[in-house]
Amino acid sequence: MPRLDIYHETVKHALVKDGWTITHDPYKLTIGKKRLFADLGAEMLLSAEKGMRRIVVEIKSFTGVSDVNDLEQAIGQYVLYKQIMETANRA
Repeated sequence: MPRLDIYHETVKHALVKDGWTITHDPYKLTIGKKRLFADLGAEMLLSAEKGMRRIVVEIKSFTGVSDVNDLEQAIGQYVLYKQIMETANRA
């Protein structure tokens, strides 16, 4: 299991306060035999006719030595997670 970001509970609380239901903590992603974890999965009822809106949240605090390295890692995770979810949705 991944280590929680220092803002994990704060973000989780803010999502719930905004009307989101936390569905996964953490949200598991699978690529081949590898398992990755985004921080949270959440959903919100839009209306009875429109259904549910779902999000996956990755929380980053940028507390490393270099903000640029932290940003590069965050962008890399975003691209990887997005590709995994798009591939899973096509299957």
